[in-house]
Amino acid sequence: MAHASEALPGGLLKEVSRSFYLTLRVLPGAIRSPIGLAYLLARTTDTIADTELVAVEQRLEALRQLRARIQDQSTTKLEFGGLARHQGSRAEGILLEQCEASLALLRSLPPADQQLVRAVLDTITSGQELDLRRFAGASATALIALNTDAELDDYTYRVAGCVGEFWTRMCRAHLFPRAAVDDARLLAQGVRFGKGLQLVNILRDVAADLRQGRCYLPAERLAELGLKPAELLQPANEPRLRPLYHGYLDRAEAHLLAGWDYTNTLPFRCVRVRLACAWPILIGCETLQLLRAGNPLDPAKRLKVSRGRVRGLLLRSVLLYPFPAAWKKLAAAGKAVARPAALP
Repeated sequence: MAHASEALPGGLLKEVSRSFYLTLRVLPGAIRSPIGLAYLLARTTDTIADTELVAVEQRLEALRQLRARIQDQSTTKLEFGGLARHQGSRAEGILLEQCEASLALLRSLPPADQQLVRAVLDTITSGQELDLRRFAGASATALIALNTDAELDDYTYRVAGCVGEFWTRMCRAHLFPRAAVDDARLLAQGVRFGKGLQLVNILRDVAADLRQGRCYLPAERLAELGLKPAELLQPANEPRLRPLYHGYLDRAEAHLLAGWDYTNTLPFRCVRVRLACAWPILIGCETLQLLRAGNPLDPAKRLKVSRGRVRGLLLRSVLLYPFPAAWKKLAAAGKAVARPAALP
């Protein structure tokens, strides 16, 4: 079968995958197609969920229809032209218009790969639907917050932790089926890896999410500091938030370091997969350091690792790979600033 990136027109996968395209390019051919296609379909469902100009109920119905097609529970042809016209990005419009092509690629995968892709997308779409229902009617003047840490953990699992499981099962089946690996531990670390990446995104985007009416920092934990979600719209309240926020930074960092352990548990010969895992971890650790030094409530100062620094991290990881002792120290900067987790 052709790779998803080759089968869809105009380099679509590259245009909509942002930084993930770096990871996808380095993956071995045996898993590049199913992982790339899973990402492409997840981006399609995410695009539907994020089309704010369309009513929530209409988005939920579109997600339901696409979810049914992905799970092979319906044969009704999808027509997302209306949704496509509401996209600010032409690439995301094409993504919706080419949805049937993506579904055809899914049906062409080997049965075992189809099952894994369908399972992870079922979990991801459940998280997207939950998010839409939870934040229905939210705005900067009518903030809605998660209530508890359990809700935050559940959300990070549904939209990213499950990807760690999918990734692990796919790699295990295609790349090292006979390797002596503790599968239960590897799967658990894979889940933490995914949760960590998602938690970094949440902590980086606090200010932007608040202005869309969404507060992913649980109200229960904010109340312990005498804070209400609406008070986070004021950057001057950052010192009051700092103990809780830095506790979540510690949690994200611990998850990423579990991901680093995951990466180094993979067989050494799986160079491409280990690099594909290492890159988002290293970038995530750098992002956490920036967040520790900045004000996450200031919408004018979105913190992001520079392209030059990203290139440097990637190059260093490649150059040090032949030297295991030096390679394992790549995440040492993150370990150096790691603190005992302040949150359970």
